[in-house]
Amino acid sequence: MSEDARNANMEQDDYESEGGSAALGFALLLIGFAAGAIVAALMTPKTGKQMRRELRRKIDDAREAMEDWSDHADGLRERASDFAEKAGEWAGAAREKAAPFAKKFR
Repeated sequence: MSEDARNANMEQDDYESEGGSAALGFALLLIGFAAGAIVAALMTPKTGKQMRRELRRKIDDAREAMEDWSDHADGLRERASDFAEKAGEWAGAAREKAAPFAKKFR
């Protein structure tokens, strides 16, 4: 394997591992926040009925927040897909315009 191929392969591996660790870190952060909120709620002096009502409210709020993030991520994914499609069209158009020049240089 050539030196350039090894370097390109190493860069790809570094990129993949960084993306995976970032997602894992974010997931663990969310789990930590949820655990902290539950512990804080359980440590407050409230009656069982008040505690259940508050926990239910916090779970509903968290569920709504996750749905909002999911919707936002879907929107970003769609926009990225549209951009990639347009970029492909622009590349094709540029390739067609450059084809006569490429034939002259061959």
